[in-house]
Amino acid sequence: MIVISNPFAVVNEIKTIHSLFEEGLSLLHIRKPDFSELEMAQFIHQIKLEFREQLVLHNHHKLAEDFGINRFHFSEKERKNNSIFPARFPKPCRYKCESISISTSTHSIEDFNSLEYDFDYAFLSPVFQSISKENYLPKTDLFEALKSRTNYKTKVIALGGITSENIQKTLENGFDDVVLLGTIWNNENPIKQFKLCQKIVHSYLQSQV
Repeated sequence: MIVISNPFAVVNEIKTIHSLFEEGLSLLHIRKPDFSELEMAQFIHQIKLEFREQLVLHNHHKLAEDFGINRFHFSEKERKNNSIFPARFPKPCRYKCESISISTSTHSIEDFNSLEYDFDYAFLSPVFQSISKENYLPKTDLFEALKSRTNYKTKVIALGGITSENIQKTLENGFDDVVLLGTIWNNENPIKQFKLCQKIVHSYLQSQV
C-alpha cells in the first residue's frame, strides 16, 4: 500500500509521516508540485534517516543523491516527452539498475500496456471519483479495462478515490495494489484510517495464499 503526500502543507505533516511509516507504510510518494528545490530539500530533511529509502520523489530528482533516495516517479507528461533518461537522473542514476526504482502515472489501459521502460509499477487513475481533486471522475470503467491488460512486467496500482470501503473491490478486480491520498489527508485521524485500510489489504492478501 502506497501513500502520496498532500500537495499542500498539512498540520503536523512530518509527525504524521513518521507515524505512517511506524505503522508499516511501505512507500511514501512526495508530491509537492509547488515546492521550490530549497523547500523540497527542507521538507525531506525533516524526515528521519531510517525512512529515506522508502521515499519516492516526484520532482527535484537531483536532490535524491544528497538524501540517499533511489526511487523516482515520473508524470505522464515527463514520460511522453522522453525526459526521463538521461537528464532527469543524477549522475549515478542515469541508467536502470537494481538499486533504482522508477514508477510513472497512466490514465488508460492502452497507456499502461504501452509503457516502454522497465517501470516497477505505474499508477492507473482515476478508478473512482477523486477525494482530493474536485470533479475528477473516471471516464471509463477501469475494472473492465483491466481485462485488456497485456503488460505484466509492471505492477498496476489503483489511484483515485480509494477508501476503506472500496479497497477490497479494487484488488478483487485486478489491481496489484492501491494508492491512498485524500482518504488519508482529508481524514480527522489519518493514522487510524491508514491502519483500517492496511488491515483490509492484509486480509485480502492472506485470503489469496
